[in-house]
Amino acid sequence: MPATLTGQLVVAISSRALFDFEAENRVFEAGDDRAYMALQQRLMEEPAPPGVAFSLVKKLLAFNTGGTPRVEVVVLSRNDPVSGMRVFRSAKHYGLTIERGVFTRGASPWRYLRPLSAELFLSANEDDVRQALAAGVAAARVLPDAARASAAHPDELRIAFDGDAVLFSDEAEQVFQRDGLAAFQAHERHHAHRPLPAGPFKPLLQALHTLQLAPGMRVRTALVTARSAPAHERALRTLMDWQIEVDEAMFLGGLAKGEFLREFEPDFFFDDQAGHVQSAAAHVPAGQVAMGITGG
Repeated sequence: MPATLTGQLVVAISSRALFDFEAENRVFEAGDDRAYMALQQRLMEEPAPPGVAFSLVKKLLAFNTGGTPRVEVVVLSRNDPVSGMRVFRSAKHYGLTIERGVFTRGASPWRYLRPLSAELFLSANEDDVRQALAAGVAAARVLPDAARASAAHPDELRIAFDGDAVLFSDEAEQVFQRDGLAAFQAHERHHAHRPLPAGPFKPLLQALHTLQLAPGMRVRTALVTARSAPAHERALRTLMDWQIEVDEAMFLGGLAKGEFLREFEPDFFFDDQAGHVQSAAAHVPAGQVAMGITGG
């Protein structure tokens, strides 16, 4: 019987999101892929430093403790196959059980998300992220220079999400951008009992909700949104309609999110707006969901 990933949360991640390959990437971006390959081969025995999504991946893989496969992490990378050897060796060095990878030597790898049935794709390449989102996969462009995750919660996976254009569609955000705050508040008050359409990250939140039922690792989630009362009600009622709970909700009314996220200490934060991601990245690992009226 062929192997299958059915029933598992499949996370695809680029090598630059998992490991700190920024020095090597500067050689690659200089246009000399042969020099890049030679550099990676020279460093083959040297484990790459952890990257911005390292903590997220490490904790996700910890859900497999006990022999039940719940999470599969696959490297999906523009690296060449030989450089991919260093990725696997680095993963082994840190005790990350990563066995599958696709290496495309500069070509966009997003098309392999479909046969993997991936539910999340993290990459430092904006074009790859946009193509993944267009194909219906939750994806975010990681900021490689973002702060690393806190080590204060080794047995708890913590993830924070923006609302509109991330967990929810950008339907309401379009009203705000077109007509202003007062119209947005009135629209959301009027539609408080009508659930918002799902955004790209609803399936991931649903998968995390399922992982919360597994023994061992804990999961803590937070909704961190620029909404404030009365627009908070529609967001909460939407989650209730989905029968999905979040552990914390922050309705910040436009306040900068970074310092609030610093206190929550997530392993990753997802937002569609570049300004919010930059604010967060000073304190926590963060990535931009490049879609919708503000992220596109």
